[in-house]
Amino acid sequence: MPILPIIKLKIARNTNHPWIFQKMVEKPDAKAANGSVVDIVDRDNKWVGRGLYNGHSRIALRVLTSTQTEEIDEAFFERKITQAVELRRNILRLDTTTDAYRLIHSEADGLSGLVVDKLGNTLVMEFFSSGMYRLKDFIVSALKKYFPESQFFWFADNHVQKQESFVCREPEYALNPETIKENGVIFKVFPGQGHKTGFFADQRENRLQTSQYCEGKSVLDLCCNTGGFSIYAKTLGKAEEVTALDLDEEALAAAKQTASLNKVRIRFVQTDIFPWLRDAIAQGLKFDVVILDPSKLTRDREEVEQALRKYTDMNRLAMQVVANGGMLLTCSCTGLVSEVNFLDSIRRAAWQAGKTAQWVKIAGAGPDHPVMAHAGEGRYLKAVFCRILDGTL
Repeated sequence: MPILPIIKLKIARNTNHPWIFQKMVEKPDAKAANGSVVDIVDRDNKWVGRGLYNGHSRIALRVLTSTQTEEIDEAFFERKITQAVELRRNILRLDTTTDAYRLIHSEADGLSGLVVDKLGNTLVMEFFSSGMYRLKDFIVSALKKYFPESQFFWFADNHVQKQESFVCREPEYALNPETIKENGVIFKVFPGQGHKTGFFADQRENRLQTSQYCEGKSVLDLCCNTGGFSIYAKTLGKAEEVTALDLDEEALAAAKQTASLNKVRIRFVQTDIFPWLRDAIAQGLKFDVVILDPSKLTRDREEVEQALRKYTDMNRLAMQVVANGGMLLTCSCTGLVSEVNFLDSIRRAAWQAGKTAQWVKIAGAGPDHPVMAHAGEGRYLKAVFCRILDGTL
């Protein structure tokens, strides 16, 4: 086993959470390279783990193993990726219903700082850690054993590269768009483009659940992005009419292509939802089913209160266009916003709107986005199905 740099903690390690923050770490005697694999010892010099070090990041250490004999090498990634693939293929049996799903979900699959989505024949890797990016070749090699015919793409958001102090060099070749199927619904996706990895696989079960309320109904899809909920509402849900709003012109263009593939008619509108909703309220417009699924509102802990106020404002307006007794699905993918606080923002929105919100189901991401009990931050998506009633009971 190679001799690794040693990083000492200021504390005793009494947790198995994979993150260790900068304030808990002693400045190393010898400079360790950003993203390097290191051994970790506690304040008493007791070996406690092995992982990835980044002296520039708020998360200074990402622990990958607490077994001293386990190396972080190609065999390590083969073991972790095998476990992840077995969950999706053999236990969840996702290949029977879709060819697009989350294959690696960071901490939940023992690979902190790495997300991999399977989008048809494309595997998209998103890096949140400079160390994981340095080990990219090991990851690709392990994935190719299960997906030898796939094309690969990788990226890191600009804010991540800045926080982690590294440069992610994306592949220079052009990616082919993919046509994927999910519960019999067809989607045209562009891997590596738009939000996240190119498709919101996390909402699969929530799209299916929502479609069950739509038969013969009028549906409004706010912040529709590439049209996932809208397409489900019209195809599986057999909605009478669907109106879908988004400000992103490219996302709407993809949504229109998907609607065409599924041979359904949807009214797509490029607009900001706030003025549109205010006009709709003034006109007395009502919809039987309303979906509100905005993109992440903040990555900054200092802006959480502001984000909660915006969720309240959005939901207050959305509730006013839900027909009495109709359904609202309201979502938050802002990881820094807790479920408790998000639910409270819905409660406040209902009171301000003069409505009663009856929570029918509180859900999250699909099972291909598992969460480790000791790393609850992985449970980022909140999806609340509400029946909206006129008046404050």
